[in-house]
Amino acid sequence: MSPADLIPLLLLAVVFFLLIIRPMRARQKQYTELRQMQDALQPGARVMISSGIHGTVQSLADETIDLEVAPGVVITVARAAVAEVIDPQA
Repeated sequence: MSPADLIPLLLLAVVFFLLIIRPMRARQKQYTELRQMQDALQPGARVMISSGIHGTVQSLADETIDLEVAPGVVITVARAAVAEVIDPQA
């Protein structure tokens, strides 16, 4: 087998890496950062859940949070539903 015969195989490996492996690593990193943010939640934090509802964290459990969405209105949602922490300075 000559070196010229290996070029298509090498190109296929590079394309596989660029189209499959790299995006998978980026998604894994994004998921890890999201989980760290969800694990670091504290009462009083303003958050937005994945459905777009904004509220203030009232209390935390292992898998759920109590979220005040209006004065006196508290809902319980899965911790995994928190999409982002809202910066109070914004």
